[in-house]
Amino acid sequence: MQSGNETLSDGVAGQIFEGLERLCVAPDANRILSAPAYPGIERIQAQFRGDAFELHRHDTHALGVTMRGVQTFRYRGEQRYSLPGRVIVLHPDELHDGGAATDDGLVYRMLYLEPSLLFQCLEAARIGLPFVDEPVIEDSRLAGLLLAALGELDRELDELFVDDFVSRLADGLVQHARLPQRPLGSIAWGQAKAAREYLEAHVTRDVRSQELERITGLDRFALARHFRAAFATSPHRFLLMRRLQQAKVMIGKGESIAEVAAATGFADQSHLTRHFKKAFGIAPGAWGGMVRGAGQRG
Repeated sequence: MQSGNETLSDGVAGQIFEGLERLCVAPDANRILSAPAYPGIERIQAQFRGDAFELHRHDTHALGVTMRGVQTFRYRGEQRYSLPGRVIVLHPDELHDGGAATDDGLVYRMLYLEPSLLFQCLEAARIGLPFVDEPVIEDSRLAGLLLAALGELDRELDELFVDDFVSRLADGLVQHARLPQRPLGSIAWGQAKAAREYLEAHVTRDVRSQELERITGLDRFALARHFRAAFATSPHRFLLMRRLQQAKVMIGKGESIAEVAAATGFADQSHLTRHFKKAFGIAPGAWGGMVRGAGQRG
């Protein structure tokens, strides 16, 4: 880990420059560029000025690198700041907002990783998910690792690359976890996966607790504990976030918010809008405009 007054390595600085070189949108534009999807991994580049995201929380790990400008966000009761090349580590279900700290604006790249991918790497070592209490880290090696996945957002991730990437990322996060690692108890992994697959198969309708009890053989309270241990969120929130992820894709393609709400299991447009803002910190219409604007870049 570097000290606060050390500069970035040439390799990381070069990766940041190359990433910015690929950004062809106007410097004053607010834009979100999404990469091709990979199971359990979402990658974006965001560019904006001012306060872009209100308080919200993800059901994934949010891991990224500040590319240009000064990034600021409220997290665990404190205002945080990140400079170019520094790594951002936000844990699932932790409230945070996001914005540019100066008038020069901000560009950053972020990778959203489902906790289950990390869990599978750490399961053999019998330790749980690492908790990194410092959300802004100066570590050129970890930044370089993240930029290896975030460098070419127009390309799909390769499966063998992801296997190595997640393994190395788990090691990097464990090194920065200052809290002692808790021994991993016995998790009903098979039942948790069965519940997850059932929820994914019925994402646009309400799923009852009795349904999950029937397919897993666990009572609802035991399942909730095992599900959270495996995926760092509850079955209810997992289902809600899958609906919202579907909604993001549809809105990004230009479909009306009312139609998207009906297609993804929300009661109406206001119901979708309320949950969308809580999950992503931005209204669905504004988010759609930023995504579609990035698609029009040169």
